Amino acid sequence: MHEGYLEQGLLVRKPRLLRKNYAKSKVLILNILSILPTDILYLVYPWDCQQSLPCPVIFRLNRVFRVDRLLEFFDKTETRTNSPNAFRILQVVLLILILIHWNACLFFAISYYIGFSSDEWVYQGNPHLVTQYIYSFYWSTLTLTTIGETPQPVQDVEYLFVTMDFMVGVLIFATIVGNIGSMITNMNAGKAEIRNRMDAIKQYMSFRKVGKDLEGRVIKWFDYLWSNKQSLDEQSVLEMLPDKLKAEIAIHVHLDTLKKVRIFQDCEKGLLVDLVLKLKLQVFSPGDYVCRKGDVGKEMYIIKRGKLDVVADDGKQIFVTLADGAVFGEVSILNIPGNKTGNRRTANVRSVGYSDLFSLSKDDLWEALTEYPEAKNSLLEKGRQILMKDDLIDEERARQEEAAHESLEQKIDRLDCNLESMSTRFSRLLAEYSSFQVRVKKRLTKLEHKGGEDSDLME
Repeated sequence: MHEGYLEQGLLVRKPRLLRKNYAKSKVLILNILSILPTDILYLVYPWDCQQSLPCPVIFRLNRVFRVDRLLEFFDKTETRTNSPNAFRILQVVLLILILIHWNACLFFAISYYIGFSSDEWVYQGNPHLVTQYIYSFYWSTLTLTTIGETPQPVQDVEYLFVTMDFMVGVLIFATIVGNIGSMITNMNAGKAEIRNRMDAIKQYMSFRKVGKDLEGRVIKWFDYLWSNKQSLDEQSVLEMLPDKLKAEIAIHVHLDTLKKVRIFQDCEKGLLVDLVLKLKLQVFSPGDYVCRKGDVGKEMYIIKRGKLDVVADDGKQIFVTLADGAVFGEVSILNIPGNKTGNRRTANVRSVGYSDLFSLSKDDLWEALTEYPEAKNSLLEKGRQILMKDDLIDEERARQEEAAHESLEQKIDRLDCNLESMSTRFSRLLAEYSSFQVRVKKRLTKLEHKGGEDSDLME
């Protein structure tokens, strides 16, 4: 009665609404039946539970009506746990134990009804409670799972009960075992998927006669992905979420990483939110070149995990080693006017081992900057200062490129003005044409009316 419920996604806590919702629920009658004081019947029951079996526990059977609480617990736990498949297997195992327990209780009750030790099938009458329960549970397990031999039934009741047990064992347990198999398969779905991809790649490399060295590198790359749990496609996993939740997850995962970039420090949060949604994870194998000197810079990189060497053209001399959190290539994607390098890479960067890098492409950056002109000017100024510190700015060339850029903007503004003027004139002409059509229609109507009157007079 005091349990909250969700209405339009919000938790309701008001007592009056809680009582009203509980009164309308389907479990109200079951809960009332489950709390009835049926234990009072023990006072009028003539048998002594300690001397005669079975004890009349059937008087407490109404407690089973609270099973809805257990089902609710299973449902909520399954949606909240981080290991849903393992919890489902545990749930099925618990169900199996309950079925076996109930069947053991029925076997013991029938044995008591027929008489202990009256034939070979019934319980043989050991007085110890633990022994009674263990044997009944053992018999129930063998019968329902049909994996062992049990004593042959003698009476009709015994045959009927064993037949029903076999039917339950075949139908229910076959279903349960199938569900467990399906759950185990789902638990290994990720591993099976990456194995299928590996098999497809192996067949392709074998068909194309790829060298053993390259084939080994590909297999090791797959092993690295699986060992670091990176086989999941983040985009496909998150695409089912609404944009708001997707952005919040991306901010939680990538925002601190993006703030390490010098040019993005002190940027407004809206721009950073747009950029974190565009970061992409790339994995490089040992010895792979992330970029080479002279390549056109189309992406910037942030090292998530791993080490990268900045090497000479011969690949032997190492100038510096970049570690986790390092950033490179950010200036080349800004298209700064007067850049002497022409937005090309100025160094060779090679992966030492397996390296995980976040990349941000030039197109994605400029697409985000179109909505933030102030941030765009700030980034260009920061990049310009970095280049000036390294003496990589050609002032004359910068002025020429800025002038060309400004003239292009002026042309665009002029085209916008001309287009707006033409649109206004077209609207005016269209209005005049519509007015002219109305006047012509009125004049034609008058002429037709006058012509009709003249013809009437002539007749």
